[in-house]
Amino acid sequence: MSGHIYILRSANVAARRIGNELMLMSASDSSLFSLNEIAALLWDAADGSTPLRQIVARDICPVFEIDEATALADANALVLALAEHGVLQVSDHPIDGNPVDGNKANTP
Repeated sequence: MSGHIYILRSANVAARRIGNELMLMSASDSSLFSLNEIAALLWDAADGSTPLRQIVARDICPVFEIDEATALADANALVLALAEHGVLQVSDHPIDGNPVDGNKANTP
């Protein structure tokens, strides 16, 4: 994907915070995911309308004192991996706020 990347939480995922971690369970196959504090920030901000670059610059870089290029590369890898498991929808254009079920990333 080039340009902006947008992320949206999938509807078929249940989330529960445990300390600084976020536990996710996929309703489609009962897979469990444990997200660390940084990944949880991405999950919380996955509204489908805010570009990933903006989420990283606003929510991650100032808090964790990491440069934007490194943080964005790591965030890209993470969201694409979560999309492969159907946890997030990923698109190069804004996604409407109605998460959909399914295991595929939302692409044009």
